[in-house]
Amino acid sequence: MELIVISIAAFFTAILTFFSGFGLGTILMPVFALFFPVDIAIALTGVVHFANNIFKMGLVGKMANKPVLIRFGVPAILASFAGAWVLLRITGLPPIYEYQLWGNTFEIAPVKLIIAVLLLFFSLLEVLPVLQKIEFGGNRLILGGVLSGFFGGLAGIQGAFRSAFLIKSGLSKEAFIATGVIIASLVDITRLSVYASRFTSSGLSENVILLVSATLAAIAGAFAGKKLLKKVTFRSVQLLVAAMLVIISIGLGLGII
Repeated sequence: MELIVISIAAFFTAILTFFSGFGLGTILMPVFALFFPVDIAIALTGVVHFANNIFKMGLVGKMANKPVLIRFGVPAILASFAGAWVLLRITGLPPIYEYQLWGNTFEIAPVKLIIAVLLLFFSLLEVLPVLQKIEFGGNRLILGGVLSGFFGGLAGIQGAFRSAFLIKSGLSKEAFIATGVIIASLVDITRLSVYASRFTSSGLSENVILLVSATLAAIAGAFAGKKLLKKVTFRSVQLLVAAMLVIISIGLGLGII
């Protein structure tokens, strides 16, 4: 049953990215977090995200701007190592608070609280007009790479920062997309190499079929979305997805999920 639920969720989540404006990783990670520990959910999302980006890279990779790719990508890769390392270190920290609710005991774990705050911030970043207007000059690409890479490694959420810094770098639409896809793929490779030890220790190898099914379902959903319509953001759907992400982030932070 878990295999079917996750696969279906991954498929429709991938399609939902075409209506909501949110990236695949931002929506899919909370779905995995409903079934796996949050650090494993981030790693699983990284696998699906990377597989999806490999396809995109084959289509548009040649259009990437090499100077921007180097100035932004190299710091992003290095910072991704740091972010992934921090994720693994905070995973084993003891709960900072325990409480009783509805006859059950809940724990507020540092890793869940940190990821919850980041998920909440990036969810609001996508929907609040005042935050959507945030852009940075092209002379701050190194800083952008560091921030995007670090949060990509830590929480798997990197697209918002990457776009905010690249949007002012003078790239054409095609070069902007291609450069972003390659950078995202490099960050995914980096953080997955760090997560590898966590995959082994968690016994996730016993759930390879589940992982493969979810990955294929998400890719199929992305293909279906591209076939059905051009990417367009419906404000009502975007707000609904944002509200769901906020609820999930609160649940993570409080230890309920």
